[in-house]
Amino acid sequence: MILSIYGYGEPVLRKVGEVIPEDYPNLKEVITNMYDTMYHAHGVGLAAPQIGLPIRLFIVDTEPFSDGDDISEEEAALMKEFKKTFINAKILKEEGDIWAFNEGCLSIPDVREDVLRHDTITIEYFDEDFNKKTEVYDGLIARVIQHEYDHIEGILFTDHISSLKKKLCAKKLQNIMDGKARPDYKMKFVNKRAR
Repeated sequence: MILSIYGYGEPVLRKVGEVIPEDYPNLKEVITNMYDTMYHAHGVGLAAPQIGLPIRLFIVDTEPFSDGDDISEEEAALMKEFKKTFINAKILKEEGDIWAFNEGCLSIPDVREDVLRHDTITIEYFDEDFNKKTEVYDGLIARVIQHEYDHIEGILFTDHISSLKKKLCAKKLQNIMDGKARPDYKMKFVNKRAR
């Protein structure tokens, strides 16, 4: 089922997600709905707070990045196959070079800014079957994971930009809160009913 994505300003986007127990009700259905919603909105990641659930869950599918012009064939092959569900994730380490990439977010349509992040991360999480994993990722895959991980920590990508850039996009952010943004997917706006 395709769900509404919560827009900038919704309080749930600022909550630190709660740990998910193995017997969380309808977890498989929640995950399926998140994938349906993400694909419908043409995203590469989606976190549970973005659908109104303050829990530590996010999904990633980097396949849309696999045909980028500025990536190697090896990186493209990795991104084409990278699809994962992260439950109760914890980033253990961020390291390597810090680099900029122009990020956007389904909860913040029509706003894109360069964000600096570390190149390599070590993350511990449970998959959808509650198997515990510790893995290392780098490049664009690490960046997408860091962006979605921020969501379960109550952080948005706009928190990483300078105050000048925040001022420059303030009108767009207000328009999102007021329900004036018009993405081609369902949204729930803090100051307006879902359309």
